[in-house]
Amino acid sequence: MRVLAADLYNLRMTHYKLAFIGFGNVGRALARLLLDKQADIQKQYGITYSTVAIATGRHGAAIQPAGIDLEQAITVKDFNALSERPAPTDMLTFIKECGADVLFENSPVSYADGEPALSHLRATLQAGMHASTANKGPVVHGYHELRAIAEQHGVKFFHESTVMDGAPLFSTFRAALPAARLLRFTGILNSTTNLMLSRMENGESFDEAVAYAQSIGIAETDPSGDVDGWDASIKVAALTTVLMDVPFKPQDVDRTGIRAITPEDIAAAKAEGKRWKLLCRAERMPEGVKAKVWPEKVGPETPFYQIDGTTSIVQFETDVLGRLSIIEENPGPHTTAYGLLADFLNAVR
Repeated sequence: MRVLAADLYNLRMTHYKLAFIGFGNVGRALARLLLDKQADIQKQYGITYSTVAIATGRHGAAIQPAGIDLEQAITVKDFNALSERPAPTDMLTFIKECGADVLFENSPVSYADGEPALSHLRATLQAGMHASTANKGPVVHGYHELRAIAEQHGVKFFHESTVMDGAPLFSTFRAALPAARLLRFTGILNSTTNLMLSRMENGESFDEAVAYAQSIGIAETDPSGDVDGWDASIKVAALTTVLMDVPFKPQDVDRTGIRAITPEDIAAAKAEGKRWKLLCRAERMPEGVKAKVWPEKVGPETPFYQIDGTTSIVQFETDVLGRLSIIEENPGPHTTAYGLLADFLNAVR
């Protein structure tokens, strides 16, 4: 499906056709990044690309083999208007007919079963397309299956943005740490609760901190996924499933959220020179992997004490390098989009 073309420097260019499922904040951020990085990617990697298909849940879909104008797509309200012909409304049919080489799947997360993203990714890989997702659900509910389908069809299934947005967690182990065995990891993986705890330290109540997180768009109308530890648990499950190669579900994680932490608890921790953090951990044990999400008071002797606001951290411990920490500051749709772009480039290079 790849098309070769010559550029101004007479280098051989490889052209890829891209498709999107989901075009919300992350999809639009990815579109902007693809536009901004187009010249750099062509010069550095000999890769050109065009977007040939976009499907959304509520704003229609478009298939345009000649290429969709991404500048227009970022602002359009009805994607049907961008389509050369009526695009299928059924997502699985859309995938089969989109004609892409790479598909970005960004439908809403399902903690329970990973659907519909899991079915979308399965169909994408079976159609011979590389697949990238920021959706944690299909990683924890179908990673080993999807990886096997990808290998069978000679394509890649990558998911860098599922944990800590675009920070290179999965690709570090995949490419930079050959033969390293992950023994345990500990981190602060939910930026929403970390922001809330920081604001509670500055005098806000729990409800006020939730309301602020909702006002800036990082907490849902129902914040239970964050404050009750479900988001952190599914991220722990994703890291365990992929990096430890042990299938894990969020329900397997011993989970306690921050809902019970009071202003008095915050004040008592301050008096001890400590701070409350929602920590995550998975560790290999003789009886198998044990995983936990729980609030804990941490002191300045730990790397977690200085992690403020929406910043996240994960500390890996391996059999060859000891401890290795990765920190991500101020995530947003742009950092998630970068993880998807990195997946694309890593899949096709």
